[in-house]
Amino acid sequence: MSRALVTLRTADDRERACRWIRQAPPGSRIEFKSPRRTLPQNDRMWAMLTEVSTQLAWHGQKLTPDDWKDLFMGALRKERLVPGINGGLTSIGMRTSDLTKEEMSDLIELIDVFAAEHGVTLNGCRDDASQVADADTASQVI
Repeated sequence: MSRALVTLRTADDRERACRWIRQAPPGSRIEFKSPRRTLPQNDRMWAMLTEVSTQLAWHGQKLTPDDWKDLFMGALRKERLVPGINGGLTSIGMRTSDLTKEEMSDLIELIDVFAAEHGVTLNGCRDDASQVADADTASQVI
């Protein structure tokens, strides 16, 4: 087996993982991660980013939802900036797909607070936060 992923949901999943560990050759790498963000969290984030994008200019510039995502991720993760290849600065290591459920909840809360402070109405983005945070997703195989 060159690469495998198991999401721990049942006792059988845990046993499968233990079996793989026992059979793994020396030098194998094992990584444990918290559950990733959920699809409902992702949907809510993009709805919120779209509302912010359509209602607010940032320092005189109209930004896309993707641009706003980068700004909020920079605030959440205390972005790292490095000199760009062609000048300017480039933010690195800022992917929402890597966020855990808890980190995604923090990001959604950050967007929510920012929107309220700047008069942005988040139409249709006020889902029950506990439902969004606890929603289960299908396991992903890498």
